[in-house]
Amino acid sequence: MTNRLATETSPYLRQHAENPVDWYPWSEEAFRRAREEDKPILLSVGYSACHWCHVMAHESFENPRIASLMNERYISVKVDRQERPDVDDIYQQVSQMMGQGGGWPLTVFLTPQGEPFFGGTYFPPDERYGRPGLARVLMSLSEAWRHRREELRDTIAQFQQGFRQLDQAYLGGEATEVEDLPAETARALARNTDPVHGGLGGAPKFPNPSCYDLMLRVYHRSGEPTLLDALGRTLDHMAAGGIYDQLGGGFARYSVDARWAVPHFEKMLYDNGQLVKLYADAYRLTGKPAWRHVVEETIAYVLRDMTHPDGGFYAGEDADSEGQEGRFYVWTPAEIKAVLGEADGALVCRAYGVTEHGNFEHGATVLHRAVELDALQSARLAGWRERLMAARGRRACPGRDDNILTGWNGLMIEGLCAAFQTTGTPEYLSAAKRAADFIRDRLTLPDGGVYRAWKDGIAKVPGFLEDYAFLCNALLDLYESCFDKRYLDRAIELVALILDKFWEDGLYFTPRDGEPLVHRPRAAYDNAWPSGISTSVFAFLRLHELAGDDLYRDRAEHEFRRYEVAAARAPAGFAHLLAARDFAQRGPLEIVFAGDKSGAAALVTSVHRAYLPARVLAFAEDVPIGQGHRPVKGRPAAYVCRNRTCAAPVTDGKALLERCAP
Repeated sequence: MTNRLATETSPYLRQHAENPVDWYPWSEEAFRRAREEDKPILLSVGYSACHWCHVMAHESFENPRIASLMNERYISVKVDRQERPDVDDIYQQVSQMMGQGGGWPLTVFLTPQGEPFFGGTYFPPDERYGRPGLARVLMSLSEAWRHRREELRDTIAQFQQGFRQLDQAYLGGEATEVEDLPAETARALARNTDPVHGGLGGAPKFPNPSCYDLMLRVYHRSGEPTLLDALGRTLDHMAAGGIYDQLGGGFARYSVDARWAVPHFEKMLYDNGQLVKLYADAYRLTGKPAWRHVVEETIAYVLRDMTHPDGGFYAGEDADSEGQEGRFYVWTPAEIKAVLGEADGALVCRAYGVTEHGNFEHGATVLHRAVELDALQSARLAGWRERLMAARGRRACPGRDDNILTGWNGLMIEGLCAAFQTTGTPEYLSAAKRAADFIRDRLTLPDGGVYRAWKDGIAKVPGFLEDYAFLCNALLDLYESCFDKRYLDRAIELVALILDKFWEDGLYFTPRDGEPLVHRPRAAYDNAWPSGISTSVFAFLRLHELAGDDLYRDRAEHEFRRYEVAAARAPAGFAHLLAARDFAQRGPLEIVFAGDKSGAAALVTSVHRAYLPARVLAFAEDVPIGQGHRPVKGRPAAYVCRNRTCAAPVTDGKALLERCAP
């Protein structure tokens, strides 16, 4: 027997369609019933690939005893955080205010008006791991709702005050006197990078691409070796570790240890899009072949396993298969030797650290680069990997979250554009175009805005700030990759919509005509992906350079001023905003090409291959700043300008790069 989630398109909600819980999706119907029956709401937020969401579902939501308590005493609402990041952001703050951190599954108890009065993340069914059992929590809060409601009203008032204080925390304090906050932040992040394995902090360890992107930008202009050392150590150890799929390419969400050895196996599109861009940019700057290989293998994974036939990119893949986390990815020596034979299998086990004891559950091993093979063995490794991949392909595959999300597709398009510019591989540009066209055709609102999510032919939920901002920057990258003006024109439309829908004395995460919630979030911090605010600021700055509209620059400066104190206090949470500040304070290069677009290919390629983090590219006929720029004696030319002042045109790629040198 199914519940009402069976009719939803969200893969996460549909995973709970056969629970004995009387689930509602987030809807007015649920809140109306809660008001009519005077019951509190149990809000559960997660996503399809979330391992601990699956654990809680199996332990509690499939448990008849707990389901009966939920059905009798609560109205239960299930939310996919990928579809409703606004709801997730608001109620994650409740868990954080209670000192429990954030994460998924998120479990929050609300009044019928949506006001929170208790929350946390994962609850076991009965007390365990130092956590209260869900059954006891359900009983206790239900009794409080029935008999001690005034006490709950005091708690609700405290949470409402907490929302206001969190907003003020962004703005409080005196302005920083640091002369170069992006550089100081990059240095601090480098000092805090693990001196052995790279990465920030200990276990669990996340990739933090925005932080390392900032280091790369500052290194480009400063040449400080400690920055490149911290970045390089991190990129090398991630690529060698179990967080990277050594057979199929692509990165898992994080490592449960400090050595990148054992991942939390789910793979998310947003990680892989950002990391493709980071590795591509690092390769552009250093020419290190291993980093190019990571780019190529990760894109191969996305195009093979994460792409809709019509070009959009899926949201993620589960950690679990056959009821076990990581089962698809791990190996024993016997399994490898059964595929490759005794001698070759022994070599591969040595190369990838596969032992009888293993580094994961049940004696299995997550593949990682343990030792370097000699030249002959390394040459044969590609063939061995192909055979292991074929064998792995016969296993039960992890479930796939086939939501197609506008914002996350934007991040992947950016990665593909960086890879195309770095390598010149036409397939990457083609994939980026197909994804952009998919969004145009299936995720466009009647007013020209964007939907958040698409699945099974249905577009759902008007987009949030990050959807507009990520897509806008992706389209600017596409324009700078192929100079098809329709991408530039659409990016300009999206920036106008950002200012119309999300700006009210600063940027908000939700549109002005969005669903009223108990709090309207700004969501200024970077999380696993950059904030919509910092990404919008990048779009404002880039379009100011291309279109010459001072409003864009002024809006960017407004957000810099609003968050500079918070950025100085918590730089890792504002790394992408500080990258935008770095872009602005350099005085970006405006590189304008004049002449036939195909004839200018050599000039364009020279710029594409170089790492120039503070530049915009355009053809003269496409932008106001191109007025007056002409070919030179019939030859395509490039004009390098800064602050609307241009040097003499050049017609040679080498001379062009000399003009662009920091």
